[in-house]
Amino acid sequence: MDQYGTDTEADEQETPLLHRGQAEKVQRAPACCSARYGLAFLSCYGFFVVYSLRVNLSVAMVDMLNTTHQTSDNHSGSVCPAHGSPARPHNHTASVYDWDSETQGWILGSFFYGYIVTQIPGGYLASRFGAKWLMGFGILCTVIFTLLTPVAADLGAGYLIATRVLEGIGEGVTFPAMYAMWAAWAPPMERSRLLTISYTGAQLGTVIALPLSGEICFYLGWTYVFYVFGAVGLVWFVLWALLAFDTPNTHPRISERERLYITTSLKNELSSSMDHIPWGSIVTSGALWAIVVAHFSYNWTFYTLLTLLPTYMNDILGFSIQQNGMLSALPYIGCAVLAVLAGQLADYLRETCQYPTVAVRKAFSFVGMIGPAVFLVAAGYTGCNYILAVTFLTISSSLGGLSAAGFNINHLDIAPSYAGILLGITNTFATIPGMVGPVIARALTKQNTIQEWQTVFYISAGINLFGAAVYTLFGRGTVQPWAVPRSYSHGD
Repeated sequence: MDQYGTDTEADEQETPLLHRGQAEKVQRAPACCSARYGLAFLSCYGFFVVYSLRVNLSVAMVDMLNTTHQTSDNHSGSVCPAHGSPARPHNHTASVYDWDSETQGWILGSFFYGYIVTQIPGGYLASRFGAKWLMGFGILCTVIFTLLTPVAADLGAGYLIATRVLEGIGEGVTFPAMYAMWAAWAPPMERSRLLTISYTGAQLGTVIALPLSGEICFYLGWTYVFYVFGAVGLVWFVLWALLAFDTPNTHPRISERERLYITTSLKNELSSSMDHIPWGSIVTSGALWAIVVAHFSYNWTFYTLLTLLPTYMNDILGFSIQQNGMLSALPYIGCAVLAVLAGQLADYLRETCQYPTVAVRKAFSFVGMIGPAVFLVAAGYTGCNYILAVTFLTISSSLGGLSAAGFNINHLDIAPSYAGILLGITNTFATIPGMVGPVIARALTKQNTIQEWQTVFYISAGINLFGAAVYTLFGRGTVQPWAVPRSYSHGD
């Protein structure tokens, strides 16, 4: 606790921008019908598309496999008794494939091999040339390859893996680009609110895509999963092209009051030039590496569940494709709700209660990582009590939503001018769990026993605990010296 107190004290020696003297000078613009909240909801839709395209394969995979050739220990094809799945409609013409568990792991993880490549370049390009079109074309690229997924699967597992890698390359620029955009749009004391609204789209994409994919698989066939969500992505691209703008100064319909509010509140935080990027200071920053470790650790659990929860529901708990999608979505409903609430509460604690930013970020990160670890392990010991299993998995993911107001936003606290680059760096490391997590998990669950899945859950929980400890010790809450613009002055 001494370390925690020291961090808090040191961080508060620098005056949080928009606190105290400066707060009175900046006239807050209303949130209702504002351009900044319009951007939050439009980007929320964008991340809805991003995650629906990412997770739909997890459900479709259950229906893409030729189950008649797979051996099982009981008549239901799962460890636990099947839960009265209705007969499948007979109009399915989609192909099925004989992929073993190892191949499935590689297919589910392949997206992240492309995703990791464009994280740092995405952050740099967005900071240098603007985020709007980088994000727009990145998601459009993902949409196009999603529409080609059924063709790739018919050509073979290798082609499907290559298609998913290309999807990942397109999608890899989205988070760094959006962070760079928020650096120019989010007033310091509204960051948690705006960013949690924006990134709740990721949870909503998961929440809606999982059950809807199950229904589409059941009534239409798995190929339509990719066609439907691809079409939704095309609609988003048109709206983004027409309605999004890189900065408040380039937005043609923003009110003068809001433009002044945003630019004035950010004037001491943003560097006027990106010609010199302090790469040496960035990569040696302890504050950044604390976020890296936390982000990596959190994503290990998140991606393990994201890609394999439908498989667990099917192989262990015995749920049909219809029930599977709905139940797999439950954890992310809780996660979305808690993420939004956490954003509101975090900014309230910082602005109204004057709690130090570092204390708020650490508290939300700690609970948002320890909680999921505890309930994930507990879920492995519920046996065939599927109500308890689904409840624990739901609580685990829901508590994870709290970290949205923790380390997830911390990039903008410590270096607003370079937030896109920092997010690119942390997300590069945080993508590794998506690449290796599903492969390791499927390698450990070849026999699909409950004991094997317990091992998977223990590994995830242990990594989460480690990340929470590192971030609590080394996280920071204010703009770091190397990220302060040359004209910055402590006096006001």
